[in-house]
Amino acid sequence: MSNHVFPPNFLWGAATAAHQIEGSPLADGAGPNIWTRFAHTPGNVHNNDTGDVACDHYRRWKDDVRLMRDLGLQAYRFSVAWARILPEGTGRVNQAGLDFYSRLVDELLANDIEPLVTLFHWDLPSALDDRGGWLNRDIAGWFADYGRVLFGALDGRVKKWVTLNEPWVVSDGGYLHGVLAPGHRNKYEAPIASHNLMRAHGAAVQAYREVGKHEIGLVVNIEPKYPHSDSAGDAAAVKRAHAYMNEQYLDPALLGTYPQELKEIFGDAWPEWPADDMALIRQKLDFIGINYYTRSVTRDQDSYPLNAGAVKQPLGTYTETGWEVFPQGMVDLLVWAKDRYGNIPTYITENGAAFFDAPVAEGGRVRDPLRTDYLQKHLRAIREAIALGCDIRGYMVWSLLDNLEWSHGYSKRFGIVHVNYGTQERTPKDSARWYTKVIASNGASVDEPLP
Repeated sequence: MSNHVFPPNFLWGAATAAHQIEGSPLADGAGPNIWTRFAHTPGNVHNNDTGDVACDHYRRWKDDVRLMRDLGLQAYRFSVAWARILPEGTGRVNQAGLDFYSRLVDELLANDIEPLVTLFHWDLPSALDDRGGWLNRDIAGWFADYGRVLFGALDGRVKKWVTLNEPWVVSDGGYLHGVLAPGHRNKYEAPIASHNLMRAHGAAVQAYREVGKHEIGLVVNIEPKYPHSDSAGDAAAVKRAHAYMNEQYLDPALLGTYPQELKEIFGDAWPEWPADDMALIRQKLDFIGINYYTRSVTRDQDSYPLNAGAVKQPLGTYTETGWEVFPQGMVDLLVWAKDRYGNIPTYITENGAAFFDAPVAEGGRVRDPLRTDYLQKHLRAIREAIALGCDIRGYMVWSLLDNLEWSHGYSKRFGIVHVNYGTQERTPKDSARWYTKVIASNGASVDEPLP
C-alpha cells in the first residue's frame, strides 16, 4: 500500500437505518415498533417529529439506489425493520415486508452495490416491548428466530450481516436515561437490557452458523476517553467510562467476560451472570463494525457514568450535536481495539457529522464545507490506523440521506445528500461529490486540498 491509497478491495459505501428513512411504518401489514409509539408521545421528539414519512424510502427505494450508483457507492449498509417481517415480533411472517427487502437487495446487486444488512437498529416491535422487550430473557430466542427468517430468504445475495447496531445506545438511551425509545429511566434495568442484547446477538450468530455461508459481525459505537486533568480521580473516571462504553459489549462478545468496572459503576444493580450466558454471547465473529463520531474528555464524578461526566473543551470545532471534531481519537480507538481483541477484520460502519447546510442554491448545489473537512480528516485518520497495522476493510459514511435523527427529529442533518422533506427531492451536497472522487481514486484524493 502506498502512502496515498487505501488497500486493494477496500469497500466504500454509505449507511442508513430503517426507521430513520423508510417512512410508511405500518404499510403492507407491518406492525408498530417502539419508535412509532415513542415519537407519537408528545414531548419525546423535537418538534414532535415522527418517522411516518421520513425520507419516504419505502416508496422511493429504486430512485435511491440509482442515486447510490450515480455517487459511485460500492456498498450500502441498511437495517431491516423487524416489525415489517414479523408484525407481532414472533410467529407469523409478513411476506410483503420480506419482499420489500428482497427487491431492494436485488436492485443493489443489479447496480454493483454490495448490501450490508443489519438485523436490529433500535426499532423493536411494539408487541415484544409489551412482553418486556430487552428485559425479557426470551428475547434471545425471538431475535434468533427473526434472524433465521432473513437468513433463509437473503443469505447468498447478502454476504455481510450485522446482528445489532450500537447496543450501548439502546441500553443507555432507552433504559437508563430515557431519552430514546422505549423511554425508561432505571439503573437496574440497564444492565439487564445490555445483557439480553448480547445474548440475542450470540443466539443470532449461532442461528446464522446453522444456515449461513458468508460473514456475520457486531456493530458498536465506541469513543476514546481522555482525562480532564492529571488527577487520580479523573484517571479513575476515564477507566470507568472506557469500560462502560467501549468494553461493555466488545469484551463479552470477543473475550467472554465483562469488564470488572461495571460492578463498581452499577453497584447493587449489576447482577452476576450465569456462565452459560457468557458462552452464548461469545461466538466467533467474522468482523466487527465500529461507529466513530467523537471523543469524550472525562472528569471524576461519584456516580459517573450514570450521570454525565464529560466536559466540553474550550477550543476546537463542534458539530450541531455538540460533538467535538477529533479524528486522532479514531486512530487511538482502532489501535486499542487491534491490541485488545486481536486485529479482527473491521469496518468503519458509521462516521459523519451534523452541520448547518446552506440552502440548495440555484443549479442544485449544497455547500457543506465543514462536513467535507470532517470526512477528509477522518479518512486520513483511518489510513493512519491502517499504516499502524489495523485491519480495516471498508468505510460507510453516515449518512447517505438527511433523515430522522431520533429524538432530535429532523433538526440535525447528517446526510451527504440533502433531503427536502416537503418535496422529498434529493440533492447531493458538496461532500457527496467529494466522496465520489474519493471512491473513484480508492482514497488517493483525500490528500488533495478541499475546494
